[in-house]
Amino acid sequence: MLMPEKSWYEQWFDSPFYHRLYFERDEKEATAFIHKLLGHLSPSPQSRMLDVACGRGRHSKILASLGHFVTGIDLSPNSIAYAKKFQTDHLEFYVHDMRLPFYINYFDYAFNFFTSFGYFKTRRESDDAIRTIVKSLKPTGIFVIDYLNVHYAESRLVHDEIKKIESTTYKIHRWDDETHFYKRIIVEDPSLIRPLEFTEQVTKFSLGDFTDMLSYQGKQVKEVFGDYELNAYDVRKTPRLILIAQTK
Repeated sequence: MLMPEKSWYEQWFDSPFYHRLYFERDEKEATAFIHKLLGHLSPSPQSRMLDVACGRGRHSKILASLGHFVTGIDLSPNSIAYAKKFQTDHLEFYVHDMRLPFYINYFDYAFNFFTSFGYFKTRRESDDAIRTIVKSLKPTGIFVIDYLNVHYAESRLVHDEIKKIESTTYKIHRWDDETHFYKRIIVEDPSLIRPLEFTEQVTKFSLGDFTDMLSYQGKQVKEVFGDYELNAYDVRKTPRLILIAQTK
């Protein structure tokens, strides 16, 4: 029996070259953002928090270091295997698909950081993910989504780029259409017999799209920010779309 071919994100996110490209960097920005965000949210001590699509647990570890009980979930077995090395009484990790049911009525906060959404083939799958995350929250729970600002990204798309990180070369080509951003990445490294190629695909979800998806699940967007300093969102001028949603 033939196994179904893995989606691009299952293959790419499980690759060490993905983490080297995006995450093996100075963590000051991530730490500053989490501190700024939690300063704004003012969570109760030892709140239960869900980090959806947590990767290797970069944000989860910061949240847990601030005294909260944090659960990180991610589709990538390799990422979770790495993250589990940092587990404590306040921090746990699981391999899990955000589209599928997880805990129910359990968390005070759910976070989805660094545009870790919009990868699925259909809108229904994205709706499934939103529903599952919302159901994992207590009725008073808060959902924070950190997504790219579509309009800002469209106007500043760099089509071709080469990045050299130690011995690895990434040849990157970007393009878009009405509904998606695409990024083809060719990885060249001495450890590889031949170059690897991955094509990322991210849906152009707008503020209105997220408002609709969340509203359908009983959550209302209460605040919108445009960058990691939590400055006001501007549809043309700010790089991020950071949403804070609560029960209507």
